[in-house]
Amino acid sequence: MGNGYFRIASLTAVRNRRFLAAWTIGLVVTLPLWAQQSFDRQTISIGNLGLSLTNVGTLGRPDRVNDPTGPPSMEYPLKSGIEHLFEGGIWIGALVEGQTAVSTAAVDAPTGYNAGAAGFEFTAEPGSFIQQRSTLSYSDYFSLAAVSHQDMVMEFTDAYTIIPGTSIPIADHQLPLGARVRLEAYAWNYSFADYFVILNYTITNASNKIWDSVWVGMWTDLVVRNVYVATDNGTAFFSHGGGGYVDSLTALYAYDVDGDPGYTNSYGASQFLGILWRDQFLHPVNAAQVIAAGYPEPRVHANFWNFRKFDGTQFGAPADDVQRYQKLKQGLDFTDPMLVTQLKLPSNRIQLLSAGPILQVLPGESFTYVAALVCARQLKGGVDDSESRRELEEHLGWSRRTFLGEDTNENGRLDEGEDLIPNGKLDRYILPEPPAEPRVRVVAGANAVTVYWDDRAEASVDPISKKKDFEGYRIYRSNVGDEIKNITALNLIAQWDKPDNNVGYNNGFSLVRLNEPVFFEGDTTAYWYRFELTGLLNGWQYVLVVTAFDEGDAQLGLEPLESSFTVNTFRVWPGTPPTDSNRVGVYPNPYRQHAAWDGPTAQSQKIWFYNLPEHCEITIYTLSGEVVAVLQHDSRYIGQDIRWFEQYGGDPKQRRFSGGEHAWDLLSTNRQAVAQGVYLFSVKDLRTGAVQQGQFVIMR
Repeated sequence: MGNGYFRIASLTAVRNRRFLAAWTIGLVVTLPLWAQQSFDRQTISIGNLGLSLTNVGTLGRPDRVNDPTGPPSMEYPLKSGIEHLFEGGIWIGALVEGQTAVSTAAVDAPTGYNAGAAGFEFTAEPGSFIQQRSTLSYSDYFSLAAVSHQDMVMEFTDAYTIIPGTSIPIADHQLPLGARVRLEAYAWNYSFADYFVILNYTITNASNKIWDSVWVGMWTDLVVRNVYVATDNGTAFFSHGGGGYVDSLTALYAYDVDGDPGYTNSYGASQFLGILWRDQFLHPVNAAQVIAAGYPEPRVHANFWNFRKFDGTQFGAPADDVQRYQKLKQGLDFTDPMLVTQLKLPSNRIQLLSAGPILQVLPGESFTYVAALVCARQLKGGVDDSESRRELEEHLGWSRRTFLGEDTNENGRLDEGEDLIPNGKLDRYILPEPPAEPRVRVVAGANAVTVYWDDRAEASVDPISKKKDFEGYRIYRSNVGDEIKNITALNLIAQWDKPDNNVGYNNGFSLVRLNEPVFFEGDTTAYWYRFELTGLLNGWQYVLVVTAFDEGDAQLGLEPLESSFTVNTFRVWPGTPPTDSNRVGVYPNPYRQHAAWDGPTAQSQKIWFYNLPEHCEITIYTLSGEVVAVLQHDSRYIGQDIRWFEQYGGDPKQRRFSGGEHAWDLLSTNRQAVAQGVYLFSVKDLRTGAVQQGQFVIMR
């Protein structure tokens, strides 16, 4: 957990051994030499939560703190730098012929996953990689078998005591359960569901022994920090977390107490959603029915402990399978006010959210365990109270609602009136659908941005209500400079909706609806709407979002639902369009160090060249004629050549520039910060050969 670097042992074949043997309880598995473990890591990023998963059962990317520009671990909102998870993974515990066995996908470890390390007891099935599916018809991964907008499907097992294809033993893994696990992770891009990932584990007893008194848990190292801002590392980085438990939603959570005040204000949570075993839905809300069927009362436990502090106290880390099984079976007492208060103090804590017991699992038998990872804003920064958690509890409610689907009374059965998709079976993972997201075109101009969109949302039919319930459109915009302050809030700046009803403004569409659609070269979309934002500042980033929303459904208790924010999020820089007739210039000129849009380091500064030709070469010189830097510009420029945009500019696919401006990061060709002084520049139009010259001043 945080004072080292992420490592994966090299999984090379052992040349002089023909077979490797891996033992389970009562089961021997032999593998040919070529059957190596195939380590695979993929990222869920369809919504506003980015989550890393691996085919060895771990969740998160432990080296994000060391590599902030790489893929997220559990980042929310995406591209904000606000991380919520160091690492996580499933625990399965059982009694097998009187022996206690717990198989763990991850445990307290300073460096995170390391092939063969103690506690990382699951391996990928040889030759098995993560598969992706999507219900979105336009996705490259569209599949009729998909459940969500982005499914990730993987299989792993605790059966091997030696990493497949190697001679690397898995430390302290002498008593595997013989569990085969299929994980399907589900995520959506709807604005009301883009902040959680549901983890659906199908667990099979692949041994020839009975598992008794089975408990399953989600082990997490939830750490809420902003990796773009934090300057500490090692133990100090992880020692600022507070936490708590929401019993009514069976979820534990963590937040940043005093690590990056003002730059996090966020919750990361782990939530138990249910166990499906035989014909039972195991969850505390369904306890009466489970007990009536002759099974033990289902319980959920939450544990927090101090990272790798093996002191035997209630906050002590478990040191072996017996102690891990006890943690699974018994949680902390959250009715104790002293405990609740203590968890609000900053510390370096691990979490375990467990559920059970399952009376027994026979050889060959499977059951399903479902959990979720959820994020939300902390509405009162640094304060953990009911008002701060209001959004978190709303988000936890939506993840639970999504899992339950048609099971509205939470009894695990399809009752009269619940068959929303009339097929005679209980369907889970059902969400009402907002209108289709509009197709949007954003055009940056001088001190202005023009937004165009189509009208396909107006034909949307909700699959549950069966109504064509489109209501209107909304446009959101960030405040200028928010990206430097790590502020992710967006302001509603315009809304148009249908007149003559009790939803919205009733202002109609006449101000933005065009008489004839607009078409763009190479784009077959008919754009029926147009809105112009004026009075903007050239060179500054504005985040724009365009959504469609419906009228809601009073019968189902639904507020108006809005289309995806992530699909139609654009980062726009107003500026001059390409020209070969206007004078090229530089702004700000003079440039003073730490201009308002600069980041905190020499690698996150910039100035702008404007009124550039469509294709040109910009050369920057000292007064003595020494070349400092050469920039190649064309009208498709999206800031790909400097660090500022990498850190603050979001996804390159979402960037929109005016085409006649180019940023320079004040670094020389050999990436050294330039000194203060007067600099000359020339701009050569690569089409006409015309050259313009000028100068600017840098003041440190």
